[in-house]
Amino acid sequence: MNSLRVILQASPCTWLWRRFQILRSMPVRPCSLYTCTYKTRTRALHPLWESVDLAPAGERQSPINIRWRDSVFDPDLKPLTISYDPATCLHIWNNGYSFLVEFEDSTDKSVIKGGPLEHTYRLKQFHFHWGAIDAWGSEHTVDSKSYPAELHLVHWNSVKFENFEDAALEENGLAVIGVFLKLGKNHKELQKLVDTLPSIKHKDTLVEFDSFDPSCLMPTCPDYWTYSGSLTTPPLSESVTWIIKKQPVEVDHDQLEQFRTLLFTSEGEKEKRMVDNFRPLQPLMNRTVRSSFRHDYVLNIQVKPKPSTSQVTP
Repeated sequence: MNSLRVILQASPCTWLWRRFQILRSMPVRPCSLYTCTYKTRTRALHPLWESVDLAPAGERQSPINIRWRDSVFDPDLKPLTISYDPATCLHIWNNGYSFLVEFEDSTDKSVIKGGPLEHTYRLKQFHFHWGAIDAWGSEHTVDSKSYPAELHLVHWNSVKFENFEDAALEENGLAVIGVFLKLGKNHKELQKLVDTLPSIKHKDTLVEFDSFDPSCLMPTCPDYWTYSGSLTTPPLSESVTWIIKKQPVEVDHDQLEQFRTLLFTSEGEKEKRMVDNFRPLQPLMNRTVRSSFRHDYVLNIQVKPKPSTSQVTP
């Protein structure tokens, strides 16, 4: 390190040394769950992961890093149709890993269909994943970029299965919409959720939470990526059709800080902040990520306009 310092500080490489110092000081997304705690043994293992295999045998695990360049535009992908009834919202609770908002799902009152889905899927619950700081927190990444948090809306196939539990274990049983949260202005609709969090600070606390339409947490842009994957918590079943929204929604720093006031622990136990509750990235393997939108512009491909007739010279 000392020799590197001498080389980089020597003119004309001073700017390289400064850049090196900046890169060294940048925070790195931590890996606090099973895979990384197994390697380092420096953190206590979350109980959720104690009985989980280090390397699941499946080849369709989630989350993944989505690469713009490698995603394939599929013109056959239909628009996703979302229809939620606010009256089906039941309660919000701290399950010791995240906070969940659960819905009444005995009928098709809150459903999604279309998009990459062949059947109708009922909304079961939604929850979030977030980091200890704003530099990371999302489970999925886009071109290796992390977002501060990620919303997951979990649905089950009510045509093929009789209940959520059965659907969660079978192929095409679940459909999860993922929405990235980025720093920006205060999200007015999310604030209703945030205001409830102090009442579910500890694990296993639950309060009623009615008349909420989670479509208010969706971005306005309909574009999405989709791929076949798994649950990101045990049992890690490869039963999920993932629908990842391209456009993130804005939330402010204070709202994310309220997420971080929750605890992994029950009342009376030593307090452990609920942060970094995301699973490490998994290999894509032989899967294809499809997109509902064209994205040539991301590759900096600019199509030159054709000259008009008056501009053409003989």
